[in-house]
Amino acid sequence: MIGRSTPDDILPTYDRVATDFQAQRGRSLFEKSRLDRLLGVAPRNVSPRRLLDLGCGTGAPIATYLAERGVSVTGVDGAAAMIELFRQTLPNATAHHADMRGLDLGSKFDAILAWNSFFHLSPDDQRAMFPVFAKHAAPKAALMFTAGPSAGEVWGTAGGESVYHSSLDPQEYRDLLAANGFKVLEYRPEDPTCNNHTIWLARFTQN
Repeated sequence: MIGRSTPDDILPTYDRVATDFQAQRGRSLFEKSRLDRLLGVAPRNVSPRRLLDLGCGTGAPIATYLAERGVSVTGVDGAAAMIELFRQTLPNATAHHADMRGLDLGSKFDAILAWNSFFHLSPDDQRAMFPVFAKHAAPKAALMFTAGPSAGEVWGTAGGESVYHSSLDPQEYRDLLAANGFKVLEYRPEDPTCNNHTIWLARFTQN
């Protein structure tokens, strides 16, 4: 029986299972319609548009797809083994081995994506991420992240090991987005067209 992990176990776990995770990660790109929606909302402040992928993992298939669409991708992952695989997958992308919590790259991006990564953080660490999102958001930047449909904690697996997930209440996400300068554009709880992922899309409203 796999024991329950904690938020502090996430990065060491992904370091250990990175190769297995890469081998097992589906390549069907069921996320395509949501990624296209993100790009449809992201402004063209500069060319090519800049996207910050928080918890980028190995870079396939999501970052690869975005790069193929002409986006300048910057990947951030706190697991060293994951970011090394990302560099191998996308050698022309910018990659940072860094924890998303408290991140300060000194750069702004036209789109920020935290797909199946942000939800590994504890509730308090999730709350603290919204100023980080705002700090990295260019004018009218698009923000997309996945969470749960209701407040609580659940456990899944990655590479055969237990991994922690948590979610805030949807109203709290709305409040945090508003308090940090984001306007909600879409909230899709357990979207049946996207493998039942719960997806938030917002736009940064401050300059």
